[in-house]
Amino acid sequence: MGLFDSLRSILGTSAEADATRDADPEDLFGMSTAYITMEADLGFESVGAAALCFSSVDSTDFAETVEEVETILKAGEEETGTDFRLREDSHGWEWVVLEDDDPEDLVTSVHFAADEFIERGYGSRLLAAVFGFERDDDRAYWIYSFRRGAYYPFAPERGREQNDRVLLKLESVLDGELELEPDKEYWYPMWSDRSGGHPWE
Repeated sequence: MGLFDSLRSILGTSAEADATRDADPEDLFGMSTAYITMEADLGFESVGAAALCFSSVDSTDFAETVEEVETILKAGEEETGTDFRLREDSHGWEWVVLEDDDPEDLVTSVHFAADEFIERGYGSRLLAAVFGFERDDDRAYWIYSFRRGAYYPFAPERGREQNDRVLLKLESVLDGELELEPDKEYWYPMWSDRSGGHPWE
């Protein structure tokens, strides 16, 4: 099984089949307080960006859904200044990438986008929401798996390794504040297409 198939399995169909609770887009608002905890207790600040990852469908209706998501985000862009763009990565996943210095605006925009997919009947196409943080030379991410209905941490280092020290700290501090994925088999790393990049880059 290759990397793409593994990611499809862990964030996709097998994750949905093995899910212990239903995904709830309202879970995304838990990140609003998590941003505060990450900075106050751990010294991690927002990277000023977040992203929603989904798999596309070759249909006119799905294309119209994506256009509607863009319309909603454009309205938010005028109101809050949250910039957005769509891109496809090397694995074929689609991303809605959002940039804003205000973490609250990022959370709200990710929620709006996810909620539109769900309202249009494409909730099953949502894979993950990713929120980024940094502290000195360390980077950390909280990933919400829509197929598992839970968060898990991701702490990449060079060479496609994870920083176990940071992972354990994130888990111990945020457990209870976020609904954490109990099975670490599903703590799947979402590596960037480029060295040193964010998962959505």
